[in-house]
Amino acid sequence: MEKAKISATQLFILMVLFELGSALLVPLAIRAKQDAWLAILFGMLGSFVLFLVYHKLYTYYPYLLPMEYMQKILGKAMGTVLAFVYILYFMYDASRVLRDFGEMLLTFAYPDTPLFIANALLMLVIIYTIRKGIEVIARSGELLFIFMYVLAVAGFILIISSGLIDFENLQPVLEEGLLPSVKIALSETLYFPFTEAIVFTMILPYLNDSKKAKVTMLCATGLSGINLVITMLINISVLGVNLTARSQFPLLSTVESIQVADFLERLDVFFMLAMVIGIFFKITILFYAATIGTANLFKIKSPSMLAYPLGIVILFLSVTIASNFQEHLYEGLYIAKFILHIPLFTIIPPILLFIAFLQKRKSHGSKHI
Repeated sequence: MEKAKISATQLFILMVLFELGSALLVPLAIRAKQDAWLAILFGMLGSFVLFLVYHKLYTYYPYLLPMEYMQKILGKAMGTVLAFVYILYFMYDASRVLRDFGEMLLTFAYPDTPLFIANALLMLVIIYTIRKGIEVIARSGELLFIFMYVLAVAGFILIISSGLIDFENLQPVLEEGLLPSVKIALSETLYFPFTEAIVFTMILPYLNDSKKAKVTMLCATGLSGINLVITMLINISVLGVNLTARSQFPLLSTVESIQVADFLERLDVFFMLAMVIGIFFKITILFYAATIGTANLFKIKSPSMLAYPLGIVILFLSVTIASNFQEHLYEGLYIAKFILHIPLFTIIPPILLFIAFLQKRKSHGSKHI
């Protein structure tokens, strides 16, 4: 661990930017049709329960990275293997988000540019940021968070001013009842984007006031969840369910529809700037977690030394992870969910907490004998 501290406000900002990240790009929970916003809301509420599990583990070991307390809970051998699995996941997830960025950039503005070049340019900036440490990442987040929200508010006002919103596209609400939305929440939105924020268990030991961790995590998730709900409501009310489902990047299609007073149009740059900010921080946090986790696990004194080799691995993985964008989406929605998301987010942390609880209880009992 580097000797650094961040404030609760900085943690809040990083979590919001992380959870919005690539989730703004895709038609999130669109299988629920016009009730997609409900599926997002249920996914957010479900994630609160898991965040309480992650936080409780943090309160047991407030000064240790998960890589360290996994070894304390499970023993050296099994804990090391599990820690290595989480590091690999952080790198895999970073490569997926980097692929999202490259596909968006090529679709939007640079169709003749190789995917590798687009991804490499962003990766170079991220490697530089990682080498500067968590305090620089957090301060950058404070600055760009304000800029991103100014863009979001301006875009929202322009969409309303354009008269694009048609609330009839959101009807009928609960056409097939509540169950489809709950199913999609439990199978999709719970994992992407909300419980992906398990990566922040790697950041919590840097928090300068550990008492604020729980409230900060829940409030950040609540704000990002509400933002994603509003985004999907706008997408569906402007584009309709069918066009939102068919669009690779529905928010881009919505922004492209803006036309105010016959001169304010082609505001795609709003979308691009907001997306680049969100994606930059999502990759940076995942990459940073993989870097400090690897340094901790293999007893490397300077985590910044790992930035270049791990960055190159993530870059090449982002290009080779799928042969096309549709395959990339399918892998993320279905394959990764069962192999990675369910065990790593919802099964292993409660098991770790239960074992840690028994260990604490046993050690506490032995002190009184």
